[in-house]
Amino acid sequence: MRMDKLTSQLQSALSDAQSLAVGRDHTQIEPVHLLVALLDQQGSSVKPLLRKARYDIGCLRKALDDELQKLAAIASPTGDVMMSQELVKLLNRADKRAQQQNDQYIASESVLLAAAQDGGVLGNLLKKYGQLTALQQSVDELRAGERVTVQDDKA
Repeated sequence: MRMDKLTSQLQSALSDAQSLAVGRDHTQIEPVHLLVALLDQQGSSVKPLLRKARYDIGCLRKALDDELQKLAAIASPTGDVMMSQELVKLLNRADKRAQQQNDQYIASESVLLAAAQDGGVLGNLLKKYGQLTALQQSVDELRAGERVTVQDDKA
């Protein structure tokens, strides 16, 4: 995964996810860290997309917090945090999705859709608190057939 292929907004969210993991003494950055960061990020397209798709964002956010609480914390943190295999897989699926859309950069909505179609924790939560078809429609409306061709795209 080439980090320079992520939009600036997604790079920022990944940094926020890392800070979240460090702050909670987790050893790895998990997909749940990233989705929390995307939901909390100012100017991100994720929360508006979920709202438009009629997701119960409050319940989703609470469930994500519960998942963060379940992650093991280390007693003597070193501050050394790396991406988990699950997060790398999620970013790779988002990369594939972006390539299929002929995007030059991977945007937050590609990560969101990749997570929603996953059979893991995020996929299950996104299925529980909303409808994937409505989410896809919201992304399609946001994109309006446009490709992500600049790194500073707000998505």
